[in-house]
Amino acid sequence: MSEKEFQRVKVIENAVNGRLSVGEAAGLLQLSERQVQRLKRRYCPDTVAWVHHGNRGRPMPWALPAALRRTILELARRKYAGFNDSHLCEKLRSQENLSVSRETVRRILRRAKLASPQKRRPRQYRARRLRRPRFGMMVITDASRHDWLEGRGPELTLIGFQDDATSQILSAHFQLEPENTLGYFRAVHAMVSTHGVPLSVYRDRHGIFQRNDPHWTVAEQLAGKQCPTQLGRALDELGIQQIPAYSPQAKGRIERAWRTCQDRLVSELRLAHACDLDSANHVLARFCADYNQRFAVPARETQRDFRSLPPRFDLARCLSFRYQRVVGPDHVISFGTHSIALPPLPAQRGYAGATVDLSHYLDGRLLVSYKELLLLSLPLPLPVQEQGQRPAPRITTYKPTTTMPRIYNLGGRPALAVT
Repeated sequence: MSEKEFQRVKVIENAVNGRLSVGEAAGLLQLSERQVQRLKRRYCPDTVAWVHHGNRGRPMPWALPAALRRTILELARRKYAGFNDSHLCEKLRSQENLSVSRETVRRILRRAKLASPQKRRPRQYRARRLRRPRFGMMVITDASRHDWLEGRGPELTLIGFQDDATSQILSAHFQLEPENTLGYFRAVHAMVSTHGVPLSVYRDRHGIFQRNDPHWTVAEQLAGKQCPTQLGRALDELGIQQIPAYSPQAKGRIERAWRTCQDRLVSELRLAHACDLDSANHVLARFCADYNQRFAVPARETQRDFRSLPPRFDLARCLSFRYQRVVGPDHVISFGTHSIALPPLPAQRGYAGATVDLSHYLDGRLLVSYKELLLLSLPLPLPVQEQGQRPAPRITTYKPTTTMPRIYNLGGRPALAVT
């Protein structure tokens, strides 16, 4: 018996034996006198069953059938294994046509000793940063290296941009390599092509974004600042203000988005049997559309701060790897493990010792120019060493050796020579 039922038994017993009046019993039990009269008629001195509610032991009319509970448990153990409670509830509603509440799913799983994959920890106090009021005023970027395919394929890196005002994922993609400049170039290209150029970007202090080394060249000392990284130079050309974060909690919105992805996206990849990069990116595109529809919030102001590119702005050249090289005495420049012979200028003039500009595009083209004059364009895949963190510009002087590289010329046009 509960404490309430035990009190009711004692009071009604005293009322039946004449030690309490009906009015006094009603006051003690906080019931009406008519209800006390009913309880006195039901009183039985040999048992306490009379005090129990009539529905005790009976199944509730709104309770789920046992077959439906077994179906939910079977789906939770097999098809949707590893899904959290909310995610499982959504899948049951959209995929299995089972309309049950999250609390019902939680009670069924906990009763069956199925714990949630999300570990609840006490939150630390941190001052909340207010969202920017307009869409495009500030975007947040980060990368997450994780076993997204759970051993079914290679380990992947997720790189993306998220709007601060609405929490909308603006661009995201998987890649095989760790966090690198090439991945951010592709993410920036997708964001700018779809939405436009934001006013600012909130990012960490990774060496991809900024120079963290103490080395200063003579030219940098005279200029009073270090040369930017490849990505830092591209963001400056786009007119995007860079705001460095001093802790992961400072850009907590995208950190929480990655945590949601490491929970829900991993489950979606498992459900789709994704096992390679292409299938993972296909699932990611659908997931981002659903994420924006489900979790994005409206901005406080309706104006958009995304800007369009100027009419003559070359986005492909801006998001390319840029270098400088000094032409050798034989009009050959070195680029990584390759040597490139440059064509002569008009009137057979040479330019040995001059500095030429190299632009390595994301589509694998290498363009060599001299004073805004395009000298040649060659197909050259992006090597692995360009995908790391490298400062720009970097000047390399050609040094002749005893064994000269072989230079191939096809049809009078200079071609690539591999040393």
